[in-house]
Amino acid sequence: MLLRRIVAACPQSRRMFSSSVNHGYESAIQELNKEMESVFGVPPANGLASSANNLKNETELPSPNISESSFELTHTGKSGEAQMVDVSPKESSKRKATAVCKVILGKKVFDLVVANQMGKGDVLTVAKIAGITAAKQTSNLIPLCHNINLSHVQVDLRLNHEDFSVTIEGEAASTGKTGVEMEAMTAVSIAGLTVYDMCKAASKDIAITDIRLKHKSGGKSGEYWWTQ
Repeated sequence: MLLRRIVAACPQSRRMFSSSVNHGYESAIQELNKEMESVFGVPPANGLASSANNLKNETELPSPNISESSFELTHTGKSGEAQMVDVSPKESSKRKATAVCKVILGKKVFDLVVANQMGKGDVLTVAKIAGITAAKQTSNLIPLCHNINLSHVQVDLRLNHEDFSVTIEGEAASTGKTGVEMEAMTAVSIAGLTVYDMCKAASKDIAITDIRLKHKSGGKSGEYWWTQ
């Protein structure tokens, strides 16, 4: 009630308070205190300050609660620029990763691959070699990948008669400071593209699908299995 009486008696102070509510509560309260003291001859009670503070709290919007433990993109710098992760502080450990993909051929192409009658030759063997070669070139293909000394790369292709497809599985291994997931995924991706290249003369209706990481082990994040 006191605040309302004072604001009604002092329009100039009311305008001052209204224009300053979002810019400087402390200075506005001090000015009002001086006005009240000049009008009533006594300093204002504490209720004015508390009323203004309540008004301030009501007008402020709550800031979003952002967890400090939220994940960050390690290949992005503080200003948003791309960067290569510095792995020098990490400890070396045994790393292994397995990736898979599927190439859907269709019955016509599938039968030609099974019979090894494609014009370019043995589809599965060429794709296998391409996948192994690609794994060793991952850092040249993907800019921010580290150049890793791979200790093992294996690519296997399996024909699926039930849906006329080829399942490709690639495995990469190393002992070092960063994982080999990208090497395994690059291996199956390039192997799948090679199957397409070997078969495209017979049909363009070929789809490379379901490229994904199946399993990884080693490093700080530990073991991972695809469960979806």
